[in-house]
Amino acid sequence: MNDEGAEGLPANARERWVVTPEGVRLCVAELGDPGQPTVVLLHGYPDSKEVWSLVAERLRDRFHVVLYDVRGHGRSTAPRPLHGGFTLEKLTDDFLAVVDAVSPGAPVHLVGHDWGSVQGWEFATVRRTEGRIATFTSVSGPSLDHFGHWIAQRVARPTPRRAAQLLGQGAKSWYVYALHTPALPELAWRGPLGRRWPALLRRLERTPEDGYPTPSLPSDAAHGAWLYRDNVRARLRRPREDAYAHVPVQLITPTGDAFLSPHLYDGLELWAPQLTRRTLPGKHWVPRTRPDRLADWIGTFATAHEGATVPRQVVAGGAHADRFGGQLVLVTGAASGIGRAIAFSFAEAGARIVAVDRDAEGAARTAQMARLVGAQEAWAETADVADGQVMEKLAAKVAADYGVVDVLVNNAGIGLAGAFLDTTAEDWRRVLDVNLWGVIHGCRLFGRQMAERGQGGHIVNTASAAAFLPSSTLPAYSTSKAAVLMLSECLRAELAGQGIGVSAICPGIVNTGITATTHFAGVDEAEGARRRARVSRWYGRRNYPPEKVADAVLDAVVHDRAVVPVTPEARGAHLLSRLAPGILRASARVKPPL
Repeated sequence: MNDEGAEGLPANARERWVVTPEGVRLCVAELGDPGQPTVVLLHGYPDSKEVWSLVAERLRDRFHVVLYDVRGHGRSTAPRPLHGGFTLEKLTDDFLAVVDAVSPGAPVHLVGHDWGSVQGWEFATVRRTEGRIATFTSVSGPSLDHFGHWIAQRVARPTPRRAAQLLGQGAKSWYVYALHTPALPELAWRGPLGRRWPALLRRLERTPEDGYPTPSLPSDAAHGAWLYRDNVRARLRRPREDAYAHVPVQLITPTGDAFLSPHLYDGLELWAPQLTRRTLPGKHWVPRTRPDRLADWIGTFATAHEGATVPRQVVAGGAHADRFGGQLVLVTGAASGIGRAIAFSFAEAGARIVAVDRDAEGAARTAQMARLVGAQEAWAETADVADGQVMEKLAAKVAADYGVVDVLVNNAGIGLAGAFLDTTAEDWRRVLDVNLWGVIHGCRLFGRQMAERGQGGHIVNTASAAAFLPSSTLPAYSTSKAAVLMLSECLRAELAGQGIGVSAICPGIVNTGITATTHFAGVDEAEGARRRARVSRWYGRRNYPPEKVADAVLDAVVHDRAVVPVTPEARGAHLLSRLAPGILRASARVKPPL
């Protein structure tokens, strides 16, 4: 049986039936060219194959994409009786039947989410599937055998840390206990829970309103309760001792998963020697909320093991490579100093870099060096962040040529020193245009793209310790940076509901070239040059490297930090601004010797 454009699937999806030796009829959908490597996407609970539709659409041009409804779900028939009909052994039979039908001559790249991942771990570790699987990508679902050993280790040696992990995962697994209750889960899913689930999913997980879940949800969820009843207690009590993966494994762990603790995967390298780890900002249903990132990682991992050149994001070894590999990061003011260091740190983590600066040659050099240190790809763009029209063109070009930015770093800035009464209106306009309006333009244009994509992101704005450290010699500069700090706080509150984090980085005295270009108001050029040279020497002797600021930026994104003072003096000033602001006000009256 073939149906074109089945409901809930991408256009031109081809559906057919595969009948298992047990007589269960499995509904299988295929997209793309069957001559390309085959990727099998396996859904979880309480889903059907359509949960993967957004990812499948993004993979179809490069792969033969196969999705199938697990027995008792979607359009696949349920075994009779239900009890004992959903064991992992029978699910393995189903998988092999599908693989034999869709890819009889070559192994497949298996991807599982939730219970699809639980099944995938079984398929990737049992001997009878050897040679039929090329790679396995696990998303939000552990091996029940590994989980059983994990529990046993913590019960046998209950240190405070291990006990906390055990209790924490026990609390997250509340639904597992509920699903073992006779009859009640079926009644709930076929009744009020089934009717309210789509709205709950949109509110709690922020999934798009695109017709998913499908109308089969109540039946899928009722049948799927037997996945837990037939497998969980038996495997956790007597986990297999030979559950070693015989294929390369890619583990993708959403950072906000409400059901699974990341500690479940501690020591996973023992069971999966060929392991690549990824972390992804998102909640449990990332196939619906982050299809672009999943498709990119799935495609790259599969291609790497098809004999093609391994993309950089797979081999990148810098800090947080599991978090930023393949992500698109745009950094303004990237031609030198802190901006260049930030670009390099993200590059070392395997990100794709867009280096933006007025200095075209410097931006190009940053992009070139970023590729050398590990960036999957890097490009240079020339733009003056103070020019709103230029920034609008830049945002449109970046979206069209490279995609929507995952991390935006508004770093471009200029220095201005001098007393308030010596600072001209033109001086004020220039410092506010670059330091404040440059940040506003970036947040407004790229932040809107992130919000419209609906898949989260992060904005980093470079403020300064001057934002909370008053000074009689830096009124304009301090004002611009204080505005950036408050803008960041306001944006953080506004965009939190859309999964977009905002961080303000506040460096103190850092050895960069900004001192060499700082304008000194109220003095002639010769005196300005003398003061620039003197301040540059001070900063040079302090010799705090911009690389430490870059490290703080990556840490702020990973941990979603709001305000990050960098350097001891910045942290001290930030603390005083909260506890003893009078001391800072008094110190502001002291004029440094220039």
